[in-house]
Amino acid sequence: MKMKIAFAIFSYLLGAVPSGYLLFRLHARRDIRRFGSGNTGATNVLRLKGWKAALPVALADILKGALPPFLALRLFQDHRLALIAALLAVVGNCFPVYIKFRGGKGVASTVGALLVLGWWQPAAIALAVFVGTIGATRFVSLGSLLAALSIPFTAFFQKRDPGLAVWGFAVFVLIALRHHANIGRLLDGQERKFGRREETGSS
Repeated sequence: MKMKIAFAIFSYLLGAVPSGYLLFRLHARRDIRRFGSGNTGATNVLRLKGWKAALPVALADILKGALPPFLALRLFQDHRLALIAALLAVVGNCFPVYIKFRGGKGVASTVGALLVLGWWQPAAIALAVFVGTIGATRFVSLGSLLAALSIPFTAFFQKRDPGLAVWGFAVFVLIALRHHANIGRLLDGQERKFGRREETGSS
């Protein structure tokens, strides 16, 4: 039991590694939280520095979501612990202790967790919703929210997996909380659209 509690703490701490913050500081020598949307995720990096800077951030965040459930399944053969570890990794990504709990929005880490846990159908549907919404509206935030919302419904109605449905709903609530400012801008018609580049004051 103590080992599992320690592993759960490790899952949060791993998810909390501020990859976007670190990579942006290395690349631009700036604190990314002072620019754009103020979060450390790949979308903000993309707006500020382009694809070459954003891709490593996205991959790192996916890995942070994937590694905790992967290790839980390999080391403990415990599906419930894998769910808990995956959720805590997403929490860590959103609220990293290392940089005063101001992190990303949890979307990439959620993708990583879904892929490792073997839920290809919910992941594929969420991706289709995400891409389709961005294609129709150019709002990344709306695509992220609708994709996250699709996970518990897909898990419950198609996979018949109540555990995943509960996990998916918890992740959706977390992602919605991290998108509260985006939701306000969407309602006001002031949300930034995909493809708009912002400046950081550096080359």
